[in-house]
This record gives sequence, C-alpha cells and structure tokens, in this order.
Amino acid sequence: MAANIAFILICSGLVFLMTPALAFFYGGLERRKNILNTMMMVICTMGLASVLWVAIGYSLSFSGHGDFFGNFDKLFFHGVSMTKGDGIPEGLFAFFQMMFALITTAILTGSVAGRMRFSAIFLFIAIWLVVVYFPMAHMVWGGGFLDKIGSIDFAGGNVVHISSGISGLVLAIVLGRRREYHLGDYRPHNVPFVVLGTGLLWFGWFGFNGGSALAANGLAIHASITTNTAAACAMLSWMLIEKLLNGKPTVVGACTGAVVGLVAITPGAGFVSIGASFLIGALVSPFCYLFIAVIKQKLGFDDALDAFGCHGVGGIFGGIATGIFADPSVGGKTGLIYGQTHLFIAQIESVLFTLVFAGVASYLIISLIRVFMPIRVSQQEEAMGLDQIEHAENAYPTFMGMDS
Repeated sequence: MAANIAFILICSGLVFLMTPALAFFYGGLERRKNILNTMMMVICTMGLASVLWVAIGYSLSFSGHGDFFGNFDKLFFHGVSMTKGDGIPEGLFAFFQMMFALITTAILTGSVAGRMRFSAIFLFIAIWLVVVYFPMAHMVWGGGFLDKIGSIDFAGGNVVHISSGISGLVLAIVLGRRREYHLGDYRPHNVPFVVLGTGLLWFGWFGFNGGSALAANGLAIHASITTNTAAACAMLSWMLIEKLLNGKPTVVGACTGAVVGLVAITPGAGFVSIGASFLIGALVSPFCYLFIAVIKQKLGFDDALDAFGCHGVGGIFGGIATGIFADPSVGGKTGLIYGQTHLFIAQIESVLFTLVFAGVASYLIISLIRVFMPIRVSQQEEAMGLDQIEHAENAYPTFMGMDS
C-alpha cells in the first residue's frame, strides 16, 4: 500500500497544479485588461471547491447508494479513514477526488471571460458544485445512475469535461455576447502564457489520468502512455489543419490541439489500446476545429475561450470513442469494434444525459441568480476592463488605456 499511497499523493499534487495552469492558459488567451479577472475566476475554485468538497461534496459524491446523489454520512470527512481503504486509504481517495472538483469548475469560467461579474460567477460555482458536480461524480464513480446503465468514464469525460463545457455554453448564451463581438478582433494578449499553461496542464494530466488507476500499477502506466500519445497526435493534427487551411500553423493552435487531445482521451485512457489513442488524438482536432471555427460562428454564441468547443466537444467525442475502441484486454470493457454494442449505446446515453442534466441545471441556477443580482458588467465597465472594475488591480501597471 505504501507505493500506492506515494503515487496517488503525487498524482493529487499534479491534478491540483492543473488549476493554476488553466489560469495561465485562459489568462494568456484573454485581453490584458481582463487577465487578472480571468485568472481569479479560475483560482477562486482552489478555495471554494476545496471547502465545499470537505464539508459536503465527498459525502454527496461517494457515500450511499442512491441513483443520483449520495447521503450526508461523511460530512466534513466524518468517518473517513486515513489509514484503511481499498488499495489506498479512503482519505487519500477523497483528497485525490477533491482536485477534480477544482479543475472542473475552473473550466466552465472560460466561456464567460470578459463580461461576467465576479460575485455572480462565484455564487454560480458554489451552487453548481452542489447541484451538478457532486451528483455527476456520484452517478459515474459512486455507483449511481450512469454507472448502473453500463457507461464508463475513466477519468472524467462526463463528470469533468462535458458537464463543465455545456454549463459554460449555457452561461455564455444567457449572458450574451461581448460588446465588440464580430466587430473587434479578440487576440490573445500573451501567447507565452498559453504555452506555459499548456505545458503545465499536459504535465498535470498524467496525474489526472494515470492517477485514476488508483494504484502504482500497469494500468497507470498504460493510461499515462495513451494520454501522452493522444495529446501529441491531436497537436500535430491541429497544426496540419491550420497549415492546410491557413497556410501556417500557430502556437495557440498547437496548444489548443494538445488540450483537446488530452480531453478526448480522458474517458478512455484506461480502457482503449495505445493504437486507438493515436486515432482518438488525430480525429478529435478536426471535430473541435470545425465547431470553433465554423459552427460557433454560424450559431453566433460567444463562448469566449471555447470552453465548450474544447472540453464539451472534445469530451463528447472522447466518450463516444471510448464506446467504440474500448479494448477488453486493457480495462475489461468491450467496445463496438470488438463486436458488442451495449457499451457504445450506454456511452451515447451517458453523453446525452450529461448534456441535458448539466445544461438545464445551469440554466436554472443562473436564472435564479439573476433575480437577485446583476450577472453582467455594464458596457462602460466592460470597455474599461474587469481587472480594474472587479478587483481594483492591473496586471500591467504601466498600461492605462483600453485594448484596441
């Protein structure tokens, strides 16, 4: 058990690192007048989600046997052993799972960057964790509804990426477009920050997926290899798309490709073969690129940093691909190409359920919040920048004007 404990402790730290990594990734993509606000929306989850997880989240997610949520037996980690458990102590499992709550809520904030009031997004995240994330974790990993229908999710395709992606999209639609959407050119203000964030996310993802084996064993090794392979293939695939369509590959495009590859392999990292991870990585980039570059523009919604385009679409693709490519010799589950249809159908059902459940719940939550407080800054405040308006700070003190 000692080796497993050491391994999962390290993996927990790696997953924790993903949240500040996402702050750099999102912050670099935003305008300079909004970078601190964008990063604050991400890193506030390190405090908020941590407290809620210990207080109520773990109990609602992993105690009891309900179809949709657990019970209150383990509030504040009551009765959670720090020395005994199945492979690792239960306390370590709870600690590892806490890190997933942090990064999941951080992801959805990318959709509303540049125009949402911080108090509104903070309250939304608090309610969303209780209403959406904790039930999703229970339904998938706590023996709930989605587990009972036979769907699988190795490290968070449904729980993390699809739920946060669709919730971010709903927020973006309710909030409305940024004031210069389709008029101004929204360019990343700090591409090196995007590269830094991508590198740290990729690094943390080895804990995210590899650690989901919950032991220092061959499955953890396999999941780490499929994770890296899918990310690498998706990066190259995105670069090729840009080269063919635009004549030049971009740094931001290469980083985006890597992230969508990491997203896509997450639900199947411990279920698909290494060969399948090549295909999953190579094929997810065209789907996400099409959605971001074409479909989003035609539909006209303003998912500012493409939280749904990357995590929602990538998670959907990965969940369905897992139902196709799951190799019984790897994780004991049989996909479509190996002659069984049950898992493939269950994966589609779980994806559709997650989209509806998280989407409707998010709409109801934000609709309730807007009754009691304004959820969006004014046009003038948006023009001035949310760093100064929401936090009375500037990332770059010498910059006094507006972004062009």
